[in-house]
Amino acid sequence: MSSMFEITDLQKIGVGLAGFGISFLFLGMLLLFDKGLLAIGNILFIVGLSCVIGVTRTLKFFFQRHKIKASLSFLGGIFVVLFGWPIVGMLLEIYGFILLFSGFFPVAVNFLRRVPVLGTMLNFPGISGILNKIGGDTNRSMDFQ
Repeated sequence: MSSMFEITDLQKIGVGLAGFGISFLFLGMLLLFDKGLLAIGNILFIVGLSCVIGVTRTLKFFFQRHKIKASLSFLGGIFVVLFGWPIVGMLLEIYGFILLFSGFFPVAVNFLRRVPVLGTMLNFPGISGILNKIGGDTNRSMDFQ
């Protein structure tokens, strides 16, 4: 059966690495901002992203002129975590992450709304209002081409 686009083995590995990276970041925050787990999570996430979209597209994504503030915040937060200030570093990373990936949020919210059981839960009155603010503008560009 033919699909619309082919996913390579490297992209599958990248999704796994990014998933492990997010898991390590979450676990590092749960365990009171453990420096080691946060550092491993950051590295795995960046490497996974590079595997999924490619190294050159990753560099183009992070170093666009209008995203310099967000990239410096995100990458600076990684270095702050590595230098021993995990709480300050994670706050910088979260700020940079929100600025960098805000174009993806509407796409993700609209995708999650189409998932059968989850979509029903996301349409509850309180949750729906919040998601409309996050994912309301679906015309934002993702800017990594």
